[in-house]
Amino acid sequence: MLALRSIEKLGIAVLLLLSLVAGQALAQPLVIAHRGASGYLPEHTLEAAVLAYAQGADYIEQDLVLSKDQVPVVLHDIHIDTVTNVAEKYPQRKRADGRFYAIDFTLAELKTLTVKERADKDGQQVFANRYRGSVGFTIATFEEHIELVAELNRQLGKSVGLYPEIKAPAWHRDQGADISKVVLELMRAHGLDDADKAIYLQCFDFEETQRLRKQLGAKVKLVQLLADNSWQESSTDYDYLQTPEGLKQIASVAQGIGPWMAQLLDLATLESTELASHAQATGLDIHTYTLRRDALPETITLQQLLDALFNRLAIDGVFTDFSDDVVNYLAAQKQDS
Repeated sequence: MLALRSIEKLGIAVLLLLSLVAGQALAQPLVIAHRGASGYLPEHTLEAAVLAYAQGADYIEQDLVLSKDQVPVVLHDIHIDTVTNVAEKYPQRKRADGRFYAIDFTLAELKTLTVKERADKDGQQVFANRYRGSVGFTIATFEEHIELVAELNRQLGKSVGLYPEIKAPAWHRDQGADISKVVLELMRAHGLDDADKAIYLQCFDFEETQRLRKQLGAKVKLVQLLADNSWQESSTDYDYLQTPEGLKQIASVAQGIGPWMAQLLDLATLESTELASHAQATGLDIHTYTLRRDALPETITLQQLLDALFNRLAIDGVFTDFSDDVVNYLAAQKQDS
């Protein structure tokens, strides 16, 4: 009788395990709207977030910097001259390097600026065929993005998530501001510092990722972004973090990594590196950046790149300027399976 009960328990355990494995195998990769629907509307605006939501994104990204009065605003860079009309409105407010910085302006002042499509140093659009209009888009706060997505979820019965990034934490500290602490306080006020909520918090600075978890007590899911060392994104050694030892160190504080696509694949030939297999062996999720249909190498198609990322490497998510492209691809894959 005891032996029979043991066999029954073993059978139940096996069935549960098979069910879990099947659930993981069927898990749909995440579509992460990179700066919102930035392929269609100026990045990080509330309008771009709404469009990304409508296109079916699972998560919407918010890059965060601080205003002079310590409000987290949604901007990709610490400086604002490439995406706003600040040079026209406040020409005297540039620093010695000729740049205009968000932290030198109060939220009220930032709200007077018009957000435009990203331009290069010569004033030309970085992506020439993207939004060319001059409608009065404005800078949004993180709290406004939180409310927007929460209200859309409430009304539509969905669970689209947030994907904020702590930008330049060491630089902010040099300016006398602790951006990580400010952002976490805001998240906690909205009940978002929770590993079970639909939110990931990301950062390029590995020292800061560790600080978020160990010193600031962050409970939210963390993702360590990976750059190329030549970009000087932070003092982090990204070459080391891509090794099995570095990935294990990341796994001690974070749930995933956010590598540049070229760290996973040769983008000319689509030959894979070892990074994906090493990260998966460590139990880390992989959310790669950035998929842009208007910035593909001439040697590959969008379909080929998506096949390589999802079918061959089995990554867990992708940041994209065109959420609709990835949503449609995954829907077609599901229909064919």
